[in-house]
Amino acid sequence: MCRNIRCLHNFEPATTDDEVREAALQFVRKVSGSTRPSRANAAAVEQAIDEIAAATRRMLDQLVTTAPPKSREAEALKGRARHEKRMEREVRIRTAAS
Repeated sequence: MCRNIRCLHNFEPATTDDEVREAALQFVRKVSGSTRPSRANAAAVEQAIDEIAAATRRMLDQLVTTAPPKSREAEALKGRARHEKRMEREVRIRTAAS
């Protein structure tokens, strides 16, 4: 999965439409292989983002869970810890290769 697309389900406060749209934008960028579409493709890309965001919002609104809501701060801390671990591993690999 693209590292820029985050889990949006079961957060307190609830996921905003802006967060849903940002995830849809990242998905379309990944699938299309382009961060900036040409003018000829701009309408198709915008339509895809709108449709994916709408489908994602519908899905999130329908999901049911008994798990307690997640905290954005706690999830951010976990993400930072994963990033640090990944960077340490890369440094070890580079050092070993030298």
